[in-house]
Order: sequence, then C-alpha cells, then structure tokens
Amino acid sequence: MRTYLFLLLWAHLNHHVHTKAIFRRTTEDLLQRSAGAGMASGDGATLSRSKRGWMWNQFFLLEEYTGTDYQYVGKLHSDQDRGDGTVKYVLSGDGAGSLFLIDENSGDIHATKRLDREEKAYYTLRAQAVNKKTGWPLEPESEFIIKIHDINDNEPKFSKEVYTANVPEMSDVGTSVIQVTATDADDATYGNSAKVVYSILQGQPYFSVESETGIIRTALSNMNRESRENYQVVIQAKDMAGQMGGLSGTTTVSITLSDVNDNPPRFPQGKSGVHPSQAWRSTSVNGEGGHLLAWGSGTLPTTVMDYSIVGGDGIDAFDIVTDRDTQEGVITVKKPLDYEKKMMYVLKVQVENIHLEPRFLSKGPFKDTVTVKIVVEDVDEPPNFERSSYVMEVKEDAPVGTIIGSVSATDPDGTRSPVRYSVDRRTEMHWLFNVHAGNGSIFTLEPLDREEHYWHNISVMATEFNPRQTSRVPVHIRVLDVNDNAPTFADVYETFVCENAKDGQRIQTVSATDADEPVGGHKFFFTLAPEVSAKANFSVRDNRDNTAGILTRRSGFNRLQQSSYLVPVVISDGDEPVQSSTNTLTVHVCACDRDGNMKACSTEVLLRSAGLSTGALVAILLCIIILLMIVVLFAALRRQKKKEPLIISKEDVRDNVVSYNDEGGGEEDTQAFDIGTLRNPEAIEDSKQRRDIVPEQLYPPVRRAPVTSRDNADVRDFINQRLRDNDTDPTAPPYDSLATYAYEGNGSVAESLSSLGSATTDGDHDYNYLSDWGPRFRKLADMYGGDDSDRES
Repeated sequence: MRTYLFLLLWAHLNHHVHTKAIFRRTTEDLLQRSAGAGMASGDGATLSRSKRGWMWNQFFLLEEYTGTDYQYVGKLHSDQDRGDGTVKYVLSGDGAGSLFLIDENSGDIHATKRLDREEKAYYTLRAQAVNKKTGWPLEPESEFIIKIHDINDNEPKFSKEVYTANVPEMSDVGTSVIQVTATDADDATYGNSAKVVYSILQGQPYFSVESETGIIRTALSNMNRESRENYQVVIQAKDMAGQMGGLSGTTTVSITLSDVNDNPPRFPQGKSGVHPSQAWRSTSVNGEGGHLLAWGSGTLPTTVMDYSIVGGDGIDAFDIVTDRDTQEGVITVKKPLDYEKKMMYVLKVQVENIHLEPRFLSKGPFKDTVTVKIVVEDVDEPPNFERSSYVMEVKEDAPVGTIIGSVSATDPDGTRSPVRYSVDRRTEMHWLFNVHAGNGSIFTLEPLDREEHYWHNISVMATEFNPRQTSRVPVHIRVLDVNDNAPTFADVYETFVCENAKDGQRIQTVSATDADEPVGGHKFFFTLAPEVSAKANFSVRDNRDNTAGILTRRSGFNRLQQSSYLVPVVISDGDEPVQSSTNTLTVHVCACDRDGNMKACSTEVLLRSAGLSTGALVAILLCIIILLMIVVLFAALRRQKKKEPLIISKEDVRDNVVSYNDEGGGEEDTQAFDIGTLRNPEAIEDSKQRRDIVPEQLYPPVRRAPVTSRDNADVRDFINQRLRDNDTDPTAPPYDSLATYAYEGNGSVAESLSSLGSATTDGDHDYNYLSDWGPRFRKLADMYGGDDSDRES
C-alpha cells in the first residue's frame, strides 16, 4: 500500500513541476512571436496578437485505477478565461466524451473507466476554449497527450509451455543445451516491471541457466546415457529484476542425452562364442540367410556400426550388409548353395564403429569379432533339366510318330528319385506332339503343315515320383518347309483382247505365287498346256523373272462368233520335287478403237472391268430386294388401322350384345343378298345358314327344289320361287311379325310401296306448290310440276 501511495505522490509532483515549465516555455514563445510579428509589419504600426495562455501540454495517468470515483486527469485553463462563466472548454480526440470527460466551465478532465496500458499506452486529444454565447473560439485548437503510466500487472510468459532439447552424453561442463525466452507485457522503459531474470527450480545439479539470457548449460561432466537418458528441468522467469514482489512464470524443458560412440561394440556371445545361423538351400542369390546384432554396453545397440566378413570358408558364398534402421548385420547369399556338395560354412564376422571419438579411445579398440556357423539344410528340390530351353526342328512331311528330339532332367537330391515326363496341355491343346514318359523323347501325333503354323511352343514337365516335385522347360519346335504346294496365278485370271488385235500382240502379263518358302527363293516356269498348243489362238512367253506374257497367235477376232477363249497355262516351281499346276486365263473379245481402248464388250466383262464381280452383283441385287420388301411391309403396316373394341372389359360380354341389324339388307348386306346366286343357281349351298335366322333346332329346314335353268332370263322365276319360300317360311326375320309379299301391291291396305308404278300416278299430283317454298325447291317444281308433254319427252 505504501508503494502505491509513493507512486501517486511522485506522479503528482512530477506533473506540477512539468506543468510550470511548460507554462513558462509557452509564455516566452508567445512573447517572442508577438515581438517578431510587430517588427515585421511594413507600415510601421505595431500589430498586437492575443497571448495564448494554456497551462498544459501532457498529462499522466496511472493504469488499473481501482477507485469508486472518476480518476482526475488534469485541468485546462486559458488566459482568456476571466472567471465570469463566459468561457466554455471543448474536448475532442481519442476517447473524448466516453473515456474522458471535461467540465466545460472549469476545464477539469476526469477518466471514467479503468485503463490498461498494455491495451493502449497513450491517448491524443484536442482542446479548445470557445465563447459560450457566440460559440466563437477564443484560442486556436491545441493538441495534448494523456500518457498511461505502467504498473507491474503482467507476469513473464515463455514462448513455449514445454521445450525439448538434446545434448550428447559425456559432454563437458558448460555445454549449451537450449535457450528459453520469456517476455513481459509491461513497459520496459519505465521502472523494472519488464526486466526479467531466469533461475532454475528443478534440474540441479545436472544443469544450470544464465539469469539474463535464459541459456541452459550442462553443470556436470560424464553424464552417461546408458545410466540415465531423460531429464526434466523447470525454469522460472521473474520480473522486477528478481526483487521481492515481482511476478513470475515457469516452463519445463525435457532434455535427452543423445548417444555417442563411447562404448566399443560387443557381440553378446563374445569372441569365443559361435553364432549359429541357417541358410536354406532354396535361398535365392541375394536372399537373406541370417541376422547379427552387436551391443554397446549390453542394454542398447550402438547407433552407427559396420559389419564385414574377415575370414572363414564361406567368404565366396556369403556377404554381410548393415541395416541402418536396426543396426543389424544381415548375412546374404552370394551364390546358390548345394547341400550335396557342402553342408556347413564357418564365417568370421567383425563389427566396428564408423564414427570414432578420440577422447574415448582409452576404453579399448572399437571393434569386435565373432565366429558364425551356417548350417545348410537339405530340402527336396524339383528335377533339374540339362538345359534352360530346347529348340528342335521337324519337316512338315514327317510321318506321324517321328521323334524330333528329347529332353532330360534329373533329381538333384540324394535320393535320386525317378522322373516322369509329360506335356503341359495348357501350352499344346491341339495334340500335335507328345513326349515319352520314361526317356523324354518328343514325337509327333498328327501331320504338320508349315503353311498353317511354322513354330510350336510347348512346355514339357518333369515330375518326381515321391515326393511329387515338378519342373517345366520350354521346347520350341520349328517346322521345316518341303515343296508340297503347286504355284498358282498371283492375281490375274481373266483379261480381254481387241477384235482388231494383231498376231504376236501382248495382251496380259501374269505372275505366280506359292505357299512354300524355299531357301533360295521362288523360281517359276510358265508354259502353254501341251494339249492345246497345236491349235491355240494364244501363246505363253516366259520372261525368266517369275512372270510370263500372254501373246496372240493370229490376227483378228470375231466377237459375234466367239466372245471368250480359255488359255490353260502350266506353272512349275524349281524345287524338288517339282510341283506344277494348270491355271486357266479367260480372254474376252471386245471391240476396241484404233488405239486399243475397249469400246464394247459383254456385260460381264464391262462389270468386271469396273471392279464388280459376279458375287458382288448378286449381293447388291439381294440387298436391293430386301430393302424393297422392307419398304412394302412398312407401308402395309402404316395403312392397317387398329380397330378399338366396342366394349373393353375384363369379362366377355359378347352374349349381352343385342344386334339390331335384322331390318333387312341393303346394298352392303352381302349375307342376305348375293347376286352371284342369281347368276348361278346351282352354286347354292343348302347347308349355308344366314346369320340372322333362328337356329334350325326350332324349325326343320325347308327343302327347295333345285333350279335347273342356266338362262339369265329365269331370274324372274328364281325370285318368284324365293318369294314363295319366304312367305311360307316361319323362321324368316323379323321374328315378331310375319313378312309376306302377297299383301303388297293391288288390294293391299298400304297399297303399293314400290316406285315402279309411280309413273302412272304422277299426273294425279300437283307439285306446283313447291314453287312457293323458295328458289331451292323451284327446280323440283319444274321437274315434277311440268305438263305432260314435258314428261313424255
């Protein structure tokens, strides 16, 4: 409490002295400015200027004020203020009106809230004295600063809560480990509130800390990592230069001793021990055969080591490398091992540190050796073939069962188990080859064709009897060519000749092809067939370059007498045995111009000359026919209309439909009236029933006498017969009344309904009244209402 009172008193005195000095300096400046202004006037008149009499320039305020009243900052006063209440003080700037309030009459400034220097260290404000009545300023606006004085209200804080560091073991005293840093938010330029000192609270006597820099150093020598590896050090930072009443903060530093080569590597077995390791016979080259590990002090491995083989009978068969992650020595196999040749190897392995510390050389040599015995275990191996692959040859005309070669495999184990051979059918599914199970001879099962396949790749398996171990070897069989194919024309089988061709004129050059591939290349010979050579119209000239020319043997051809000729050409090859074939060249006779250009020929020749063969023409025609059929079918389907049913229901309601079409047939009633029957009465079918009659089970059918008349004039008799049948037939429709034709005409109550007799009664009617109905009925009146002469005409 006394400390705070002392600080308040000191600040007040400092403020009073500082204010007087500012007032004195301000008054002198104003006097000098007034004098200078009067001397500078050019008209000789002395200019007067109102003297500025502010009694302030800077105020000081303590932060973290805890009083109940507003904290007094200072007082503003102007020389223009006569104390009569006409002057008003106005405050503006940072916090004016909220943080800082001014009494407009007295100029007293108060702070309304507790201020924090760490949040804002000073405030810049502007003050002005104005006339209350007019509002005019009495003095120019001036700027002043309210500075917040710092108090020790922040403790030092470290940049990290936990530090981690490493230092080599056996380090000298004073070796720097790490530097910790703490910062204080208080004002470092005012007092000792931000002056921090460091001290160690935990970690003695192993480490120490520099009070001003925070550097942690080792305090003991010979700190051995193998004895203790980790240390927890607590560092304190205190402000006020470490004096009583200062604030403090702490942090933890985790220090680990890193390993150095201070202990020679040692094998756990010692120099005289034997380290057994096994390497299987099936271990491939560069495969791992065993592991070695050397230790520094018996608890942890030395970090950087190097292994090497320095002796023994297995230097050529084994090697050793260092695994940098585990620091193990990995023994690898340099060449395949054979149990039957050597069952055990002895190696002398040495380990040493790569990085040596000269200060630890007094502890002895940093290397160690050990004897390693490697026992090779016998494992069952598959048979070994004498070769890695086999290549065999066979002629394509070789008979079935021909032996083309053999394979051989033996059991490498001591048991020397017998071996059985077989063909892997996954590689030979056509069953062209097989192998003898006992001696490995490969022979053919089917005739071979080089032109189909000239290489066959199969796999032969060798299997032990007990245990069943299998190995495979690839066999490549090449089929050798024999001359078994006759040459044929290469591409040309027909040509044309002009009617005006001359004797000896070349009309075509032909070439040959052969599926065989002789070693020296193809050699073909062309001749005309002997059976036609005497009376042939064409000849063949061999060009000696595997081509031949077709020449005419006469002058002039008649296309009307013979439109085409067949020229048989014999082609022979030059291999043994000689193969030959007769190929026919078709020559068409065509009309040509003087230059030999074809003008008219048969349709087939013209189409072929255009590049269209007979098969192509047939295919084109078939495509056209199919397209036409598709178009016709599509048109028929488009014309067909889908009729909707009268009643759509899940139940069949046809029995409930009542047909009312029994009134009688019109022109469209083909069932009730068939004009064909009138023309051919004998074509009447007695058993055919009408659809609108009562079933015949109710009334027996009426038998009618056949009509024998074939004359069309008997139609009247036929109609009369039908009338009589209908009049006497009770089953004729309609069923609710009897339709008789006897009452129609004369004597009938309804009189005649026919229009045939209407001509005799037209004169009894007067149709002139139709003219009164309007112009639309006038034509009818003229037609029916005219005089008799008109009607007769």
